[in-house]
Amino acid sequence: MAREIGDYDLIVVGGGIGGSALSAVMARAGRRVLLLEQTEIFVDRVRGEWIAPWGVIETRTLGLYDALMAAGGHHLGRHVTYDETLSPRAAEASPLPLDIFAPGVPGPLCLRHPVHCQVLFDAAKAAGADARRGVAVTEVRTGGDPRVTFDDAGELLMARAPLVVGADGRTSAVREAAGIPLHQDPPHHWFAGLLVEGVEGWPEDTQAIGTEGDFGFLAFPQGQGRVRVYGGFPLDQARRFQGPDGARRFLDAFALSCSPGNAKLVAGRPAGPVYAFINADAWTDPPFAMGAVLVGDAAGWNDPILGLGLSITYRDVRIVSDLLTSVPRGRVPDFSAYAAERTERMRRLRFTARIQAALDMEFGPAAAARRKDLHDRAKVDPGLKAHAFAVMAGPETVPAELFTEAHRNRVLGIPGAAA
Repeated sequence: MAREIGDYDLIVVGGGIGGSALSAVMARAGRRVLLLEQTEIFVDRVRGEWIAPWGVIETRTLGLYDALMAAGGHHLGRHVTYDETLSPRAAEASPLPLDIFAPGVPGPLCLRHPVHCQVLFDAAKAAGADARRGVAVTEVRTGGDPRVTFDDAGELLMARAPLVVGADGRTSAVREAAGIPLHQDPPHHWFAGLLVEGVEGWPEDTQAIGTEGDFGFLAFPQGQGRVRVYGGFPLDQARRFQGPDGARRFLDAFALSCSPGNAKLVAGRPAGPVYAFINADAWTDPPFAMGAVLVGDAAGWNDPILGLGLSITYRDVRIVSDLLTSVPRGRVPDFSAYAAERTERMRRLRFTARIQAALDMEFGPAAAARRKDLHDRAKVDPGLKAHAFAVMAGPETVPAELFTEAHRNRVLGIPGAAA
């Protein structure tokens, strides 16, 4: 039988980015927080390490930005898009400045995921949260009497709170316990990631994306010769980078003619595992139930082609923490406003991801011709790419008409689309 350890204002299941960030904010606000994390050490599982400018604003609002920078946060200032239909010189002639999307933000922020998690977990503990690691949650109950039972060093314990926060990722036990359904789009392509070290000569302020043949790449420097790289490839190539030499073969795939500078990446050393996963958007509607609320991937995620997992999570934490601190201790707020904002946010990002995946992660002559056609038309009509501002500046900053099928058809040059 579990030993009851007392009452809390909220129990947070999952001590990664969302759970630790929320716990830190709420503990600083004087709430009694129990934070439960299964792992003893955060390891590289090829999770997001790039925060868009609008996400950086969220970290500042939450009072967490300085801690991330002190841990090695690295801002990027330029973006270059390469493509097999462009010469490298043409691609590099007009880099996109990344300091234009959010006031006072020099560009996206990169930080290695295990370090990021540890910084936030330590911040939660320092703020006064009862932060426990190496625990195994055995039961979650929501509804009118929320509680969590967990094994801590061989002892079965139980805690109660008016609210259980599910920050426990894509296979969320809290989501399942609360009976919140998860909706998911069909996959479009495979996506894999790898941390590379010893990279010499790649500009540390420059991120890049490009497509050639049957491979699409992304590269995000972290400073000190480290670059997180991602690659997309067709669904029928599930085994392409499997096996003991998979990391090396994955890195070799970055040797693309359209981006000669990728040779600097190929010359680097794999500094972790290569993990491949199918892309897909997923969402909950709504992300809360009686006695429970979900944040981060537990509430649904965006196709990683946009790289917005961290930005989405920080927005979740900011809205949920604002609602929690708006009511007295022991009370649970109405999360309807959070659900409405998140539903529309994820709808817009899901729509943007569909366009981006069709452009960057479809392969062959027809796909290449589509990208070139858009490049040529956008010289005359830059508004064709305006939906991409949702990635950098936030989905709420872009006019609603850019999230319509009419706009998508114009971007992709689908016959019959309005001019």
